[in-house]
Amino acid sequence: MNLLTVENMTKSYTERLLFDNVSFGINEGDKIGVIGINGTGKSTLLKIIAGLEDGDTGNVVKGRTVRIGYLPQTPTFDEDLTILQNVVKDQKAEEEYRNLEGEAYAMLQKLGIEDPNASPKNLSGGQKKRAALVRTLLTPADILVLDEPTNHLDNEMAEWLEDYLSRYRGAFIMITHDRYFLDKVVNKIIEIDKGKIYTYPGNYTKFIELKAEREDMELATERKAKSMYRMELEWMMRGARARSTKQKARIERFETLRDRKGIETDGKVEINALASRLGKKTIELNEISKSYGDKKLIEDFTYILLPEDRIGIIGPNGCGKSTLLNIITGKIQADKGLVEVGTTVKIGYFSQENEYMDEKLRVIDYVRETAEYIQTSEGTITAAQMCEKFLFTGSMQYSLISKLSGGEKRRLYLLKVLMDAPNILVLDEPTNDLDIQTLTILEDYLETYPGIVVTVSHDRYFLDKIATRIFSFERNGVIDQYEGNFSDYKIAAQGQEKNNEQDYSYSKTTEKKSASMETWKQRAPKLKFSYREQREYETIDEDIAKLELEIEEVDREIEKSSTNYSKLNELMENKEKLEKALEEKMERWVYLNDLAEQIEAAKNK
Repeated sequence: MNLLTVENMTKSYTERLLFDNVSFGINEGDKIGVIGINGTGKSTLLKIIAGLEDGDTGNVVKGRTVRIGYLPQTPTFDEDLTILQNVVKDQKAEEEYRNLEGEAYAMLQKLGIEDPNASPKNLSGGQKKRAALVRTLLTPADILVLDEPTNHLDNEMAEWLEDYLSRYRGAFIMITHDRYFLDKVVNKIIEIDKGKIYTYPGNYTKFIELKAEREDMELATERKAKSMYRMELEWMMRGARARSTKQKARIERFETLRDRKGIETDGKVEINALASRLGKKTIELNEISKSYGDKKLIEDFTYILLPEDRIGIIGPNGCGKSTLLNIITGKIQADKGLVEVGTTVKIGYFSQENEYMDEKLRVIDYVRETAEYIQTSEGTITAAQMCEKFLFTGSMQYSLISKLSGGEKRRLYLLKVLMDAPNILVLDEPTNDLDIQTLTILEDYLETYPGIVVTVSHDRYFLDKIATRIFSFERNGVIDQYEGNFSDYKIAAQGQEKNNEQDYSYSKTTEKKSASMETWKQRAPKLKFSYREQREYETIDEDIAKLELEIEEVDREIEKSSTNYSKLNELMENKEKLEKALEEKMERWVYLNDLAEQIEAAKNK
């Protein structure tokens, strides 16, 4: 059932055309991710859907009873009320038995708001966003409209929100640059590209595949049009006579081909490896510690940054990640310990918040404050050429900074940091407010960057792409180190947690046994399969293969049903159930095979 439809919408902002006669709908069960380069109008689209803005032309049609919950990019609060009161204000539980305040209190604490009864006056920007997220999630709504819900969430919080939205019964449309998140929770992607809207069934991975197919088809059509134009041009040059109806039609076709608008290819954020020479001595952290009041953030941490290190720093919000970056960059001093910096070290610091920008400056003048020319592997490049590579075209370079979107300002700030050619790049939440295309090119750039990269990020996809070592903030200021990227860290950390649980279980068992003199004589039960486990062990490989074949068959059906939305929703739900069943079977396969190996080992003793 259709919940909301955008019909023939056109919208401009200053001289920029955001939407050019676009239409699309939101149906029951839709879980939509919105993708587009910064400045294309993603947030504007959500405001139009939420009823906060109107298009220049066109309509938004929704049912009378359709309710919308909206999470803005920058939420506001009534400072005369507590955080909890702000969250539940004007909300009513739809079910009498529902404890709305208790639910809100638990969700706030889950998202790192330690005292929900405190005033919102002292909340950071990130905490306000998380509190507003709770307020929106608790709003009885048929459509949730979420603008960057994953910003300011640590990994555990992001996984909680993934689970929540995966189980959410209503529809939602959201902007996020977290590609793993998009893969896990959405079943449709809307792409805003050059004033048009394209809709793709499936998650982010499927979107990449379908977008490539669309662009290939458009290029093939353009090649065909160019060939026809050359043929018609030759005919015209031979001297066309427009006496007959047939010849008039041919002249009109020539004029249509001549005046057609060619395909605009996506701009690419092309970044050459810009780095100054780095000597043997980099930055050495020797037993550094840092506390604020009673809160211990870093305790006796030692590390020497190695050439071409790619370090990802993770941990809960407020644990001290940014503090560590500030100590590395010399912005704050450690309480104790020593930080030694080599003489050739040149740090580029991309902080969470943009540095002060004089918004009366033009884009090109802001970049020229750092350098007019820069030396790259391709030779000397001007500030204007670097702006072009960062999607700031000729006209945009002479626009005032005040006219840029938030994401475009972030991209401009990143350009300025990199133009200084640092040899140690320190990135604090670089994925916040950067569009996916910019992130992809940044990731490619970091793979060939000759210097050291240290980054704090909650973006698991980004960490998987660039990190080769993970620093994980644990309890009481301890920072554990793991080799590999984020996925490697998760595997290692889960194994460590499992071992800790086994050690704890063993110690408890030992305590109980020592309390009784008779228990030491008891023998451990013999390892063996139960009858049911034996049967399951014999058939589980076939069960897994069958589920994999069923998923492949559903995927084929999805491709055939790209325009049949009701059929598509049914297929996506079926695929989700099959994938969950497969995941459970795989976990069971691991358990049964481990048990089989233990039984075999016990027999051979």
